[in-house]
Amino acid sequence: MRLFAVLGLLVLILSPLSSYAEETSVIYEGKDGPGKGKHIVFIASDHEYRGEESCPAIARILAYHHGFKCTVLFGLDAEGYIQAGSSRIPGLEVLKDADMMFCFLRFVAPNDESMQHIIDYLGRGGPVAGLRTTTHAFNGLKGKNSKYNYNSSDETYRHGFGRQILGETWRPPAAGHYGRNHVFSTRMNVVPSQAKHPVMSGVTDMHAMAGAYSADPLPNSVILATNEVLKTMKPDAEPVDNKPPQPAIWVRTYKSTSGKEGRVFATTQGASEDILSDGVRRCIINGVFWCMGLEKHIKPDMDIAFVGPYHPTTFSFGGYRKKVKPADIAGWDTPIWNPKASTAK
Repeated sequence: MRLFAVLGLLVLILSPLSSYAEETSVIYEGKDGPGKGKHIVFIASDHEYRGEESCPAIARILAYHHGFKCTVLFGLDAEGYIQAGSSRIPGLEVLKDADMMFCFLRFVAPNDESMQHIIDYLGRGGPVAGLRTTTHAFNGLKGKNSKYNYNSSDETYRHGFGRQILGETWRPPAAGHYGRNHVFSTRMNVVPSQAKHPVMSGVTDMHAMAGAYSADPLPNSVILATNEVLKTMKPDAEPVDNKPPQPAIWVRTYKSTSGKEGRVFATTQGASEDILSDGVRRCIINGVFWCMGLEKHIKPDMDIAFVGPYHPTTFSFGGYRKKVKPADIAGWDTPIWNPKASTAK
């Protein structure tokens, strides 16, 4: 009887922890495909471009069509609701077993314990993908972790995670806004010499609703596509005068403290409405395959269709869906997100 009592007490103690873990992330178990047995961890917390929509949508595609296990972590408030841009990102310990880290972040400052999971992952040279504002993922980190801030002046890690891992940070005018949001959209064109790169396989007609960024990635970056600032929000609009093309998509490697080199895919686009473009979405999916060393499986016509309803909001600061939790988008058929949920202001 005493044994059963002890076991019962353990269940009571551990159950809330298990429930909490389930409520603070969403997991899409991979079906069949080349990604079977591989685990991608998505980390979504930016203030403006709706990474909490882009990330689970991409995760579902990779899991359902291509077999990857995909765990999506979010910035949350104290009640467990999505709070875009929050530095409270529970569940980062899953990076211990991750085969890839996929980020959509902006100016977050996780506590030391949470940040250590990211640092440990980078220390072993794991592949990384970063969309849009992930170039300036971290801000406000203190002490030894401050070197990962976007504006780090540490000579051994200048400009932090963005520059050292992705190849670029936020440093206007070299890297900053280049096309005004909601006025000028962005066309991305494959660099002719890179047309046969695996990441560009089958990629055409890339049109992004978010305004362009300027960028000057580190020298070991391979620029795959450049941007054009368009005069309107239409994909067939004329380019704005006096806005020469800027790097918009690139790949590179970084050298970890373990000595291993990790592959990186980065793009200055990727907002919630950007991935409605088949070209943008295909490029991101291809980028994941390339980062993981699975380029032989990239096909120009492989399935990139959305899985379940996708209802992206028009990006804006604070414009995320209110009172929604990760559990609300569990499974394949739940909408990302419920269009009836009001948006924060």
